[in-house]
Amino acid sequence: MIAAVCTRYGPPEVIRIAEVADPKPGEADVLIRVHATTVTTADWRIRAMAMPAPIFRLIAPLVLGLRGPRNQVLGTECTGVVERVGARVRAFRPGDRVIAVTDMRMGAHAEFVCVREDAALTTLPANLTFDQAVAIPFGALVALRYLRDLAAVKAGQRVLVIGASGAIGVAAVQFARYLGAHVTGVCSTANVDLVRSLGAATVIDRQIEDFHQGGAAYDVVLDTVGATSFARCKHMLKPRGQFLAVLMGLTEFGQMAWTMFAGGRRVRGALVTASKADVELLMKLAEAGQLRPIIDSSYPLQRIVEAHRRVDSGRKVGSVVVTVA
Repeated sequence: MIAAVCTRYGPPEVIRIAEVADPKPGEADVLIRVHATTVTTADWRIRAMAMPAPIFRLIAPLVLGLRGPRNQVLGTECTGVVERVGARVRAFRPGDRVIAVTDMRMGAHAEFVCVREDAALTTLPANLTFDQAVAIPFGALVALRYLRDLAAVKAGQRVLVIGASGAIGVAAVQFARYLGAHVTGVCSTANVDLVRSLGAATVIDRQIEDFHQGGAAYDVVLDTVGATSFARCKHMLKPRGQFLAVLMGLTEFGQMAWTMFAGGRRVRGALVTASKADVELLMKLAEAGQLRPIIDSSYPLQRIVEAHRRVDSGRKVGSVVVTVA
């Protein structure tokens, strides 16, 4: 099969299109013919070894591979059609339209990928295209983990989303609104109307206004892009408010421990992994029109280097989609 292969760390040009062996499904596996995938910030960080903090830059090569990724085909999510199923698979059959999140197993930047039946795999709603569906999971799974599980956002609370036009941000604005929160989004001038259309009651244009200067008191501040810190946002939080850091370093880990025992305002963060139940929930919300996919741009697999360049630019809005079939 054809795949986008990354054998060493570096700029987008280290990615090349090559023939690799077809994956061989086991008895509990589903073989998917990929129609669409994405290049996410996770793919960028792995390919470029661009870790968010020095401690991760030391640890990452031990986990991911010393000179290049051990999993040379990147890609953490895909949509496609079931090609073949293992003998023990009961929930899927050839021809089913599906979406799968492979997380750190990766492998989605290819014509075929194998996923276990009990993994983060589910069928696609009829009203979503392959491209639309695949644009949802990466950001929305982070939004779910942080807003639903960590912060336990409730109706009537005030939530500030920093980086509201990125893949995580567009999902966070919508999910916070779905939970009944009053949402304020922070983004650049070009994306103000988009963020407002996603459900933000208030939008702060970071190019003309410093969101730190506002007098509003928030129950939750979610920083999706590492644009600020707990120290700079503490005065914006209610007495028991929460600062959620998607990008964490030693400082944030220390603050998480300290604020957990000190009480009052909290710093929180977590690793995010996909579950079947969460991917099913995302598809139900999207089917009902409560979660809208935002696609920045789309590239065929043969132009995946350009997709990586777009993610590297830091200016994408929503998700960068790669079409395969």
